[in-house]
Amino acid sequence: MDTSSIDYAEGRVFDFEDESSIQPSFLETFEYAGPRQRVSYQMNEFAAVCPFSGLPDTGIVWVDYIPRQKLLELKALKYYFLTFRNVGIFQEGVTARIFNDLYSLLEPEELLIKTRYSTRGGIDTTCTIDSNEQTS
Repeated sequence: MDTSSIDYAEGRVFDFEDESSIQPSFLETFEYAGPRQRVSYQMNEFAAVCPFSGLPDTGIVWVDYIPRQKLLELKALKYYFLTFRNVGIFQEGVTARIFNDLYSLLEPEELLIKTRYSTRGGIDTTCTIDSNEQTS
């Protein structure tokens, strides 16, 4: 069967939401008074939407931090991540948004956010923001 003249998805546009749909208000914390330690979380089912194509961008998010006085509540963190699911946002913007939201909420000693996206067009994308590498 000759499919050279068939444009299955050409010109199709999928609707998506803007960044106002991201809900940092879903995030919750609880008090931490223990010894200094590094806390790491990994979300393997992260999804947002490519603002160019409207197609899903899926990947993994790592949150790594040294708390001062607050820890993240995990169910709330998952719900926060789910608010990205229908949002059109660039991959680098996702990383920056998560970093900024968590840094302002937790006020940690250190925070590292890393995102790694599923291969798209033969290209793998990894984005990292480390509070130790930020300048004032």
